[in-house]
Amino acid sequence: MTTTGDMLGCGRSLADLSEYLDTGRIGDPGHLADCPECQSGLASLRSLAALGNELLDADTDAAGSGSDDWMKTILGNLRLELRPGRNIPLRADTPGDILTETEGSIAALIRSVADSLPGTAAGKCRLHGDVNEPGAPITVGVDLAVVYGHPMEERAATLRRKLATVLARQTELNITAIDVTITDVLEARNPQEKP
Repeated sequence: MTTTGDMLGCGRSLADLSEYLDTGRIGDPGHLADCPECQSGLASLRSLAALGNELLDADTDAAGSGSDDWMKTILGNLRLELRPGRNIPLRADTPGDILTETEGSIAALIRSVADSLPGTAAGKCRLHGDVNEPGAPITVGVDLAVVYGHPMEERAATLRRKLATVLARQTELNITAIDVTITDVLEARNPQEKP
């Protein structure tokens, strides 16, 4: 949601600047080039992104190699999902209010639902469709890793049902399909091994 707390003195929001960094598009490029507040905001967002990437690189390196490639993939996807992504407009009860949620927040919601299922780990989470157009059909895509011994079809069906319920309750998106792809089967951890 865009609030006055993220507005710069020039009238631009941090969400606008973040979207510019993600897409390269902004309403008034001349203002952006000449505004010291926007330039400072962009520098801060770039520093924050660099720090986030540095931390994720350290986590990826610590994830190991060999059979832990799935963890590197998940951490790589998290790097992409840390960015807010597209702004998704929400209905406002008060005229003049502008409410949005970010694509990244919905990806985090999808990931939390997937990760709550026993023996599963979410990979890539994506929204396909025009999220900027209220009521446009949206397809959710989720890559899922399942621990060996857990029923894959049942996990995928359960995830579809849970996501349909949670997304209908917590978003205004018109979800027309939820595609779950099992991308990896993970070896079960030996209970005698230390995590």
